[in-house]
Amino acid sequence: MTGTPDTIDSGKLAAALDGKDETALAPAGGKGYTRAKRILDVVLASLLLLLLWAPMLVVAAIIKLTSRGPVFFKQTRAGLNGEPFEMYKFRTMYDGAEQDREYLARRNELHWPVFKIAEDPRITRFGRFLRRSSIDELPQLFNVLLGRMSLVGPRPLWVPEARNAVGAARLRTLVKPGCTCLWQISGRSELSYDEWVLLDLYYIRHRSTLLDLLIMVQTIPAVLTGRGAY
Repeated sequence: MTGTPDTIDSGKLAAALDGKDETALAPAGGKGYTRAKRILDVVLASLLLLLLWAPMLVVAAIIKLTSRGPVFFKQTRAGLNGEPFEMYKFRTMYDGAEQDREYLARRNELHWPVFKIAEDPRITRFGRFLRRSSIDELPQLFNVLLGRMSLVGPRPLWVPEARNAVGAARLRTLVKPGCTCLWQISGRSELSYDEWVLLDLYYIRHRSTLLDLLIMVQTIPAVLTGRGAY
């Protein structure tokens, strides 16, 4: 489709990744786009919550019945301009799993500073299903209504990970983080960290209402196939 990452100037973005061309990465879209994006966020997030509240209650009950700990997982993520906020997800790991993160660091399968492993032993049996299906992400709709996230935008990193980002990777926080993005529809964890960053930088430079809608539409098959989700 027109204006997708197929037309990326890889040389320019590769230079930007090293922090050599940061002026070329000013966010696209003016005040009109920002207002329209917020209206679309509120309307669609509200509709989705109205449609999905019953299944979300069932998911919450299963989490509570199958493992100890809270239903929701809260983590401080880096939002717009790096401002921290509490991001909500359905809990997919055993309670206290964050304390074992350092122990498992040597098994990291993504480039520093991001931490992710495919067969994470901290994930519960039901949690693995929630991750494969992306159902664990649904509580982020509340973050959208609160204005801390958008439906489309770079995925928010854990604050310590965001602080360790270098070069133009730090520019991911120039726009509000999102529930889905180009990374989400392009293979997710199958991509390297550098590819993830390049896709986010592309979005920042080319974002528009049309691109947002196309990403949302393509998120549906990406979620159904579960490609790169773990």
